[in-house]
Amino acid sequence: MGAARLRVAIFSDSALPILNGVSVSLDVLVGELRHQGHSVHIFTARYPGYQDPDPNTYRCRAIETPISRGYPVSYPPFYRMLLKFRRHEFDVIHTHTPFMLGMVGFRWAESHGIPIVSTYHTLYDRYSHYFKLLPHRYVRFRIAKHTNFYYNHMDHVITPTEASLKWLRRHSVTAPVTVIPTGIPRGQMISRADARRSLGIAPDERIMLYVGRLAKEKNLGVLLEMVSLVFSQDRTQRLWLVGDGPYRDECIAMTRRLGIGDQVRFVGAVPRAEVDRFYAASDLFVFASITETQGLVVQEAMTYGLPAIAVAGGGASASIVDGVNGFIVKNDADAFAQMTLSVLHNDVLHARLSEQAQRSVRNQGVSQMCDEVVNVYRSVIQRKLELSKYASYAWAEARD
Repeated sequence: MGAARLRVAIFSDSALPILNGVSVSLDVLVGELRHQGHSVHIFTARYPGYQDPDPNTYRCRAIETPISRGYPVSYPPFYRMLLKFRRHEFDVIHTHTPFMLGMVGFRWAESHGIPIVSTYHTLYDRYSHYFKLLPHRYVRFRIAKHTNFYYNHMDHVITPTEASLKWLRRHSVTAPVTVIPTGIPRGQMISRADARRSLGIAPDERIMLYVGRLAKEKNLGVLLEMVSLVFSQDRTQRLWLVGDGPYRDECIAMTRRLGIGDQVRFVGAVPRAEVDRFYAASDLFVFASITETQGLVVQEAMTYGLPAIAVAGGGASASIVDGVNGFIVKNDADAFAQMTLSVLHNDVLHARLSEQAQRSVRNQGVSQMCDEVVNVYRSVIQRKLELSKYASYAWAEARD
């Protein structure tokens, strides 16, 4: 007989159609959990104009704030969602953010006696610049305090890389932590020629690709300075940025200031299913962010044979074996540009990196990731059961 089917409640402030590392990781995990026969219900924030194809997704009312454009923030009361939650008997709660809905999941786990797991996806104190009315150091302090409080109240914490594990330990998180990299689904079967033709890319153009939010913490200033140096030496190169965000206007202004507007394309937000076309059509993935815990987009790019050049720091560069499937550079536009040119101008090197990029992500399967997550679920369920039995035994002993 196979292992028992689990009933999982997932709480996240971020979910599709929002495109970021949290929502993509969540979508991958939910899909594989269901594929393995588990029941999953998602509790998340309402997104304007979006209709869920998934009947097991419950959305609570939410509003956009000046510091959360494109990211609706849920707000209480949550009574109606609680009624929906209580219609089911969940075995485990899994939160993916530590904020409003993460706190709801935490409180309901406490009040209903359900074991709780949380995934630490994001280096949250690197986002303190969004709170413009408060002192920067104070915001970072409060985020650090909340990180310590929240994750130390979890039965188990999952995080995708050793870099994010170190970050948790820096915040004095002593709860059990397991490193489980997010699995990468196999790319769609899209030919490079078809992808380039559909996107209108000329045969002699080489595309450097960035996929992600256009946000200050993504270090896009260094990226744009880098490509301006590349363009000064090779006018056939192009940079395409797939994604949107609050820093878009600043990025466009910087592009104009650098005089590189003819070679940069701001594609904007693209539905997740269509991003693969851009990977398939491009020549090199370039990534400057140092705030990632894993940098899923780097690994997604590699499934299409894109070598990656990333700035050292955070978890994104952890996917790169320097000189094997890409290169890691210091946070400097000149060094970044020189390495980029050395790859784009050396066809033999590019071909070798491309082959190794595809090989390097073959073992990062979704099924393996899900198995490891389910093992964590079962361990916390078992521990909760043992503690409950011990408490009942101790109470009976005390009565006698």
